[in-house]
Amino acid sequence: MDVQARNLTADQTRRALWTLGVLAAVVLGFVLRLKGIHNPLLDHPGWRQGDEASIARNFAMLRYNIFYPQTNYNGPPPNYVELELQIVPFLAATFYKLLGVHEIAGRIVTIAFSLGTVAVLALFGRWLFASATAGILAALFYAVMPGSIYYGRTFTPDAAMVFFMTAALYATARLLIDRERWRIRDVLTCAVLIAMALLAKPVAAVALVPILVLIAERAYSGRTFRPLGALALIAGPLLVLWVYDRIVGSHAEWHWASGILALHVLPSLRTSLESAGAFGAKAAQFRVMLGVLAYGMVGPAISAAALLGLFVTPATIRSRSLQWAWLAAGLAYIFVVVTVERVDYYTFPLLPLAALTAAGFMQRLIAAVAGSAVSAAAKYACAALAVVAFAATIFQNREIVKPYYRYSKSVYRNAIALDRILPPAALVVMGHYDPSVLYYIARYGWEEDPYLWTPFDEQSAIRKGARYFIAIERNRFNRNVELCAWMQRFPLLQTGAQWPVYRTDPKLVKPGADAQWRAFRNAEKGGHARDWLAAHRLCSNV
Repeated sequence: MDVQARNLTADQTRRALWTLGVLAAVVLGFVLRLKGIHNPLLDHPGWRQGDEASIARNFAMLRYNIFYPQTNYNGPPPNYVELELQIVPFLAATFYKLLGVHEIAGRIVTIAFSLGTVAVLALFGRWLFASATAGILAALFYAVMPGSIYYGRTFTPDAAMVFFMTAALYATARLLIDRERWRIRDVLTCAVLIAMALLAKPVAAVALVPILVLIAERAYSGRTFRPLGALALIAGPLLVLWVYDRIVGSHAEWHWASGILALHVLPSLRTSLESAGAFGAKAAQFRVMLGVLAYGMVGPAISAAALLGLFVTPATIRSRSLQWAWLAAGLAYIFVVVTVERVDYYTFPLLPLAALTAAGFMQRLIAAVAGSAVSAAAKYACAALAVVAFAATIFQNREIVKPYYRYSKSVYRNAIALDRILPPAALVVMGHYDPSVLYYIARYGWEEDPYLWTPFDEQSAIRKGARYFIAIERNRFNRNVELCAWMQRFPLLQTGAQWPVYRTDPKLVKPGADAQWRAFRNAEKGGHARDWLAAHRLCSNV
């Protein structure tokens, strides 16, 4: 009885230490993600955060239906777009309905998914390496990666996608490797997680490759194999994604997801396969993006440990093929997609793998030191050195993403000033590409490059109800001599903002505007458009 009591106490102690370790990783991740949480959504990547926040606000204020996401631009609403399932914006919109509109809700939702991934990796690492220490290390590494720290608090869909992808890989790997008998409930759980990952962002298809490899291993292992169950794991989620895409695509005006694939990704891949020069250029971009992944997203120290962990792993690892298939799929994805859409957070699907492989290497190193013949004092010194190195890693990783928190306070003030002065239902043309600025102006309309926008484009927008033109990029607007000259027919709105705002109501056209426009056109035909504008003190950046 005494021995049993002691064993029970030891087991309880181990479980308590494990739980405390996981909680410590989660709390550390939470604290690191609080920096800049109240910042306007003008910090990096403002354009994507502005889109997500606009979609969330439109869910709350226009149509509370997750299958009908819409942005603020391309004219008056509705402006439905084809995107991934808008999980984060829809949850944020739910908060908006309960507590009022504030974009911090979107960041809190993202933080929750990011911290969820920390916890899942603790379970994943413990199972994969049969080591509680490896699990806690995997959680800690993911919690402090620079990309995970920063993008784990932005109003973007990637943290949610990574959470579902990691959970799906963990649950499916356990089913395929550990379970002799596949219960319908277990297969359904895995299929739902895979489907949610694909819906959260289709790039989670990276996870299908290691799952297919594990299915093949199980099929040829001689163990019990259920072909229908295996088919459900792959075909079911893909069918759900296809159905969702058909539903959203049927009413979307903007086809972003399929458009990027058809217009950019596939042509680039085809060209690289047809031309040695194009392949070399793509390979060069591939190396660049690998560097971005290693330095900007995973961090130098954890990247080094992860690279070593691919080759030096604990003997207890349950599946090396899981790691290698995940890596191969991730690298192929970077080569095909990320070399075209060169954005650092597109490499997010490889961060959980890096955390796991780094944890495996460190577990092997810790076991080697613990089992060595060196003195206890030396072992304690190694432990202290490891703590210092981890603290230095956190500091370095935070410094890597430090520039991302910066945003223009003047842009924010100007946008808020316009929100306060423009009529609530006003349609605007914003001379600038950035949904985050239009989000804070809080109006619907068009966002356009003022250098490429023409008087004919502006007249079309006016006929559709546009009553204000906001020349945010004043230099590009003034360089567009035709547009700038034509806009002089309208009075300026006194806003207190630094951006010129033209009141494009046809009722407010200035007397003599047509005569002035004809005079400009005559000067333009003679090649003196800029001189004419200068003589009339118009369209000058001085």
